[in-house]
Amino acid sequence: MSERVEEFRPPQRLLLGPGPSSVNPRVLQAMTQPVLGHLDPVFFKCMDDVYDMLCRLFRTSNKMTLPLSSTGTGGMEASLCNVLERGDTAVIAINGFFGRRMADIARRCGADVHTLEFPLGTAIDPNVVEEELKRHSHVKVLGVVHGETSTGILSPLEELCALAHRHDALIIADTVSSLGGHEVAVDDWDVDICYSATQKCIGAPPGLAPVTLGPRATDAMRNRETPVQSYYLGMADLETYWSNTRAYHHTTPISMMYALREALAMMVEEGLENRIERHARCAAALRAGLQAMGIGLFADPAHHLDPLTTAVIPDGVEDTNVRTRLLDDYNIEISGGLGETRGRIWRIGLMGDSCREVNVLALLSSLERILPGEGFAVEPGSGVAAAQRSLVAA
Repeated sequence: MSERVEEFRPPQRLLLGPGPSSVNPRVLQAMTQPVLGHLDPVFFKCMDDVYDMLCRLFRTSNKMTLPLSSTGTGGMEASLCNVLERGDTAVIAINGFFGRRMADIARRCGADVHTLEFPLGTAIDPNVVEEELKRHSHVKVLGVVHGETSTGILSPLEELCALAHRHDALIIADTVSSLGGHEVAVDDWDVDICYSATQKCIGAPPGLAPVTLGPRATDAMRNRETPVQSYYLGMADLETYWSNTRAYHHTTPISMMYALREALAMMVEEGLENRIERHARCAAALRAGLQAMGIGLFADPAHHLDPLTTAVIPDGVEDTNVRTRLLDDYNIEISGGLGETRGRIWRIGLMGDSCREVNVLALLSSLERILPGEGFAVEPGSGVAAAQRSLVAA
């Protein structure tokens, strides 16, 4: 006996959390194209386009540049497990939730992990990192998060790369929230391994993790004494599929690759510098609007992460009440804090297609209407006006 299953129809939300970001209809349309086989010569042209545009985005000529069939956490795990072996020494700088995750994965690789904890809301201090590197005879990997999604902080990646190499260490950089929204110059900064994710500033759905390996990292991977413990994330095997060999490794998510290609094409058409400037302009307007409303900012102002702003929840205001009202009444999603910041901050993302001036004004206007009902007085129009002044001045 047949049975009818009701069609799933998700609501149209404005995604202003830490990811995923809203996806442009042009990218969604690309996903409706006919599915090809992952060894179809026509699909190889799509792969070539993705490779070329990823290199432009990472600003690299690394041959080993590809999107993993995973989310950003898979990119993190692949980056660590391909170069770390049991007994290797790793230093992980932690200034938020995702730095801790990096340290956890490094330990699972069997590495001897030394962590450096920085106060939440502050950047990684290269001077402190260098002192730690000096304490160990040989550090194989320095792991850092460029843009810490949990706190809205951007750390000085170029400087951290230079000091890692002074101590003959590989540097692994998490650019999940910064790639496409801030400058990331893999070749100029000499980043050994850099990974990201598609659902943030790149503007595609979640499901792929772009990663690039430089010459040092490639040599370390090829000269391992033991096999990489993960077959699925083993970059040497994956490379054979992305090289001219086109050897089967796993079935690529074809429709997601279409989406990534289209999102990258939109980035090329906009111009990477223009996209970075758009993220900076909208983030500055959001920060101006929040402060005009009397809402403080959590992140050190000298190290703001433009794609992700962390706002301090006013005293007496219930975090979930505000976020629920935004979602139910205005179809706007923002997120709360993680770990120690739960209930203390809101995380507001302006990433990729979500990073628009109109979205900044819509969110501020909605907060101006919601917050007085939560006992926090807001002068009507104060946030919107401040954001408009910032945008005019930009």
